[in-house]
Amino acid sequence: MRQRLAIRAQVLVSPQCGRGHRFLRSSILPPVGCVPSGFPQTVLLPAPFGAAPKSYARLESEYMTSFSDLGLIEPLLRALTAEGYAVPTPIQSQAIPLLLQGRDMLGIAQTGTGKTAAFALPILQRMAANRVKAAPRCPRTLVLTPTRELAVQIGEGFATYGKHLGFKRTVVYGGVGQGAQVSAMNAGVDILVATPGRLLDLMNQRHINLQHVEFLVLDEADRMLDMGFIRDVKVIVSKIVAARQTLLFSATMPEAVMSLAKGILKDFERIEVTPPATTVERIVQRVMFVARDDKRRLLTELLNDKSVTRALVFTRTKHAANRVAEQLIKNGVSADAIHGNKSQNARQRSLDAFKSGKARVLVATDIAARGIDVDGISHVINYELPADAESYVHRIGRTARAGMSGAAISFCDADEVGDLRAIERLTRQTITVDTGHAFHAAHIATRSERSGPSRPSGRPNGRPNGGYGQKPGNRGGRGGSGGGGRPWENRSRAA
Repeated sequence: MRQRLAIRAQVLVSPQCGRGHRFLRSSILPPVGCVPSGFPQTVLLPAPFGAAPKSYARLESEYMTSFSDLGLIEPLLRALTAEGYAVPTPIQSQAIPLLLQGRDMLGIAQTGTGKTAAFALPILQRMAANRVKAAPRCPRTLVLTPTRELAVQIGEGFATYGKHLGFKRTVVYGGVGQGAQVSAMNAGVDILVATPGRLLDLMNQRHINLQHVEFLVLDEADRMLDMGFIRDVKVIVSKIVAARQTLLFSATMPEAVMSLAKGILKDFERIEVTPPATTVERIVQRVMFVARDDKRRLLTELLNDKSVTRALVFTRTKHAANRVAEQLIKNGVSADAIHGNKSQNARQRSLDAFKSGKARVLVATDIAARGIDVDGISHVINYELPADAESYVHRIGRTARAGMSGAAISFCDADEVGDLRAIERLTRQTITVDTGHAFHAAHIATRSERSGPSRPSGRPNGRPNGGYGQKPGNRGGRGGSGGGGRPWENRSRAA
């Protein structure tokens, strides 16, 4: 059993007992899994030298270096091993033990942190412990997501992790005929992944009954609210019995999401892997000041560099996405576009082409991209900066996933200077200026009145130092090789 006994006597502070309340003294941490009776799950341990406090759950999770440490059953471990998953990510280490206990949870985690496995694995295990024959139209687990693509990917995750357990699942979303979805529900489904609009339609037609839901997951809650699904979500939740386990995940935590969480969660744990609206440390971020009319030529120049192996390009509008993709194709770049005006089948074809490498570049709008979960995106390029600063965090989170490195390059024209400032205020960092390209607009850079460092570069794509990932066995620890300060940052793939 792994134990660390280096922590000296400290005063533990519980948020539930008021600031500064003396709760417990201990010269060492108890062994893993041996939390003293009455020890609050959210107790904070003040760190030396003024460092941020840690919850006991987080301290305990540091000992858990494999999925077997988390108490998962053999069929799940076998599925994870087959997929090459070696080490749990931070959110998995923290969430899985709590969720196996049946706790409600509020999880704040950016994309690419492994949160799908963090909720799917414990739900599958708890369902396996209490097997019930799948009833027609009555799922036991409901996962709500904002987009069709994300719903499909979560459904695939449940299929992968639960392939040795034999549970029935289906995915329900709009943009396609409902016949196959209705047939699947009539045949009996254990796990249902759905978008709110189509789910409500089928509920109103009495094709789906939520009275037997035991596990409810709201994923990407902030985006669901942004897309106007708040009323639909509340209606859906009201149809589910109160005796359930509820999980809510969000990349950011605006007041509206916190209000929703307080309304649907009971005695919940809050797990925060990264602070709200922060960016991934492994992403090399650059901004290029450029006139609007020069953006297409600058994009073509960047993509001429073969180190840009797989690029996701963001535009604000659907029409701009089509225009940019068409221009790239004319210039000999394999590209495709994905946005809300495309049919579900067309969107899936575009996504499949990007995943397979047939399309080296995918041009996307923000809403469509929330469902994109593709390994190996080397670069995210903000052809147009988002009007909403928080969308910047979501955009660049598509690279540097699963322990890999990545680059985020943002074009900024004269009308977008204010958007750039808003992003820097939100992320609390100054994005480095890249002047090493043929279209640098000095007058726009001057107008920005920026005080951050500039970077003349012989490599305009801003490629990060080092490779884009290593095998699970080559994890770099603090002070060791591998380039990563944290053990999860250099794994080849996150669950």
